[in-house]
Amino acid sequence: MRERQGKVVGPSASEIPEQDDDVPTSGITRPLSEVLKELNKKVPDSLVRVRTEADGFPVKYIPWHIVNRIMNLHAPEWSGEVRSITYSADGKSVSVVYRVTLYGTDAEIYRESTGTALINEVGYGDPVQKAEAMAFRRACARFGLGLHLYHEEL
Repeated sequence: MRERQGKVVGPSASEIPEQDDDVPTSGITRPLSEVLKELNKKVPDSLVRVRTEADGFPVKYIPWHIVNRIMNLHAPEWSGEVRSITYSADGKSVSVVYRVTLYGTDAEIYRESTGTALINEVGYGDPVQKAEAMAFRRACARFGLGLHLYHEEL
């Protein structure tokens, strides 16, 4: 993270993992065990953000676009899809189910997760975008990506 005019801002372009020319862009080239081993590595602190919840509790997370780049780097054969979008009965929130599939030379596996956002919450993006980003990050965490953030205090 960098500091600009007294505020902490996101990583510089050099801190974001770039696509390596040696990374295959098509075809399945590695067994899933190798892909999962890479995804389970600790994400550099420079790529982790902190947001403060309404109750003042700080939450560490990895922005969806960084997760996307890490997936492209370590699991270039992955795919993702929104499985459902559901609005609550009272119309105050929306939930998204997202599926991430990894392909290896020996198998393919998927993980799904949900994300929920309040309809009237202010900030960037619309509620569906927020819920989708949350569900995507959580589905990737089920493969081990950024999972260390959930267990730091243990």
